[in-house]
Amino acid sequence: MSTTTFEAVADLLNTKFDVPRENIQLQAELQSLGLDSLMLMEFVFAVEDKFAVRIPEENLDPRQAHLTLADLCRAVDGCQAPGATLAAAA
Repeated sequence: MSTTTFEAVADLLNTKFDVPRENIQLQAELQSLGLDSLMLMEFVFAVEDKFAVRIPEENLDPRQAHLTLADLCRAVDGCQAPGATLAAAA
C-alpha cells in the first residue's frame, strides 16, 4: 500500500469530513471514524473521484464490518496498478 495514497485519503477525511487527524490511522475501521452510513458512502465516492477510479462494491463495501483505512488504500492502489482489471473513471 502506498503511503501517498494513505496521506491523500487522510487529508480528505480531515478536510472534507472533519475527522480529527489523531483518529486517522491505517488500522482505523471506517465505521469508527464517526461517519454515518451515508457519509461513509460519500467518503468512498470522494476517494474514487480524487484518484479517478471506481471500486466495485463487491471489492469494497464501506458498510462491511472491520473494513480499515488500509483496506481502502489497498483497493485504490489495486485500481491504479498497471494491468488492473477494475475500470478507471472516465
